[in-house]
Amino acid sequence: MTGAAQDTSLLSAQNLAVAIAGRTLVRGLDLALCDGETLAILGRNGSGKTTLLHTLAGLRPPSAGTVELCGRPYAEHGARAAAGLRGLLAQTQSDAFPASVLETALIGRHPHLGRWAWEGATDERIAGEALAAVGLAGLEQREVHTLSGGERQRLAIATLLTQQPRLYLLDEPLAHLDLSHQIAMLELVQRHAADGRAGFVIVLHDMNLALRYCRRALLLFGYGRWQEGPSEQVLTAENLGELYGHSLRELRDGACRYFIAA
Repeated sequence: MTGAAQDTSLLSAQNLAVAIAGRTLVRGLDLALCDGETLAILGRNGSGKTTLLHTLAGLRPPSAGTVELCGRPYAEHGARAAAGLRGLLAQTQSDAFPASVLETALIGRHPHLGRWAWEGATDERIAGEALAAVGLAGLEQREVHTLSGGERQRLAIATLLTQQPRLYLLDEPLAHLDLSHQIAMLELVQRHAADGRAGFVIVLHDMNLALRYCRRALLLFGYGRWQEGPSEQVLTAENLGELYGHSLRELRDGACRYFIAA
């Protein structure tokens, strides 16, 4: 196991353990993420990816160890302040009330508003820019229930962009997206990380996209075991074959590496 925590990290975990229903999923995790970094989490179904992500978001307590956001435990931030700093894209999206695309995107501004304040022109501009960034410009007045699955996923990402957190925790953000939009979303993540004002933790299933777009990778093998480090070092045919229980071959095309089933 590798990884080290730093006091100045955007997100840090020390000796973190995560368990569910008496089963330990992660044990002894030391992790640090700084602004500008992208970390992919990979593992089999049931290995604890979502549970770990929710723990890193401060939404469920760890079995042991600590999680800090911007150098402080979540409890010291309070719910509203924490929501302004970190955003979570969940696997499933629900439409509790009828709403337009713009109204839904504006939900992302709520952590930044006063208790009785309404969204203003600046908030609408931020939401409009986020919708344009995910290819939904022109659909602001559409009812959400009329959108396709892929459009709803892009709207959820736009809502998170509208929130403007420093830490983005994305649980399978490529779900329901075609290949073109998958690449567009990961390039969007790269651009946001490159300006050094945000960090990203992303649950992915595609090892090749993780290698291409994420600087670091965390592999969850189950039963507490994990491995973390630079993607170029961690994402190997040997490690991934063990992770997924299937032999893989590594191929090269110039400087590019990718994996296929053996």
